[in-house]
Amino acid sequence: MKKAIALVTGASSGIGEATARHLLDAGFQVYGTSRRGGQAGHYPYEMLPLDVTSDASVQTTIATVMAREGRIDLLVNNAGFGVSPAGAEESSLEQAQAIFDTNFFGVVRMTRAALPHMRAQGSGRVIHIGSVLGFLPMPYGALYAATKHAIEGYSESLDHELRNWGIRSIVIEPAYTRTSFDANLLEPDTKLDAYKDIRTAVARHIRKVMAGAEEPSVVAKTVLKAAQAQRPKLRYTAGQLAARLRLLRTFAPTQLMDAGVRKDLRLA
Repeated sequence: MKKAIALVTGASSGIGEATARHLLDAGFQVYGTSRRGGQAGHYPYEMLPLDVTSDASVQTTIATVMAREGRIDLLVNNAGFGVSPAGAEESSLEQAQAIFDTNFFGVVRMTRAALPHMRAQGSGRVIHIGSVLGFLPMPYGALYAATKHAIEGYSESLDHELRNWGIRSIVIEPAYTRTSFDANLLEPDTKLDAYKDIRTAVARHIRKVMAGAEEPSVVAKTVLKAAQAQRPKLRYTAGQLAARLRLLRTFAPTQLMDAGVRKDLRLA
């Protein structure tokens, strides 16, 4: 049988690379993407240049895959970035819009470009790399958390719309994951002295937690599970911490969750 075709955004490192490699090992024909493409021979799958904030770039990437393969069976929306720990008001409106343009509207662009082909073939699966921050608050990470909350609502609503065509929309919810993601965080562009001490303390705590975080392969294995499931769920937590947090969010009293968030970040 012909291999299923998978397209993974942000596949040059971290969760995206681990996901692309796991899908390849499972028998998928994989195309990865990054802003700069990829060096020939550096990856076991082909890398395509893609800027998810550009309509033209998105359309070109989808057209390239369709021209070569004639179908897209799996889209993994992984590309995204965050801002270093900071108060929400320390990011300008322009910076907030930039975060959403990549993390949320990039997902929308990719999904909209792939869906006509999936509908025409009568099957397909769209998997979004979300976060536990899609169902939990993140003090000093409000904008990033907001993009992940948006993905949760978008994906579940979309899933109801697409089932008649044999297409499913799914969210993967990892917690802290040991990648280079935190090394590429943007600094807030309107820093305020009022937040200086707490910003520094939260950043220090997160660096410490990240050092002991789970590997990207944990997320990649969850993506593969969702991609191959005959009856996929709307969302999958990835890793032990994410599973515990989802359980607590579902059943723990609101005041207990509130206190837990503040305790974790060492907030007064």
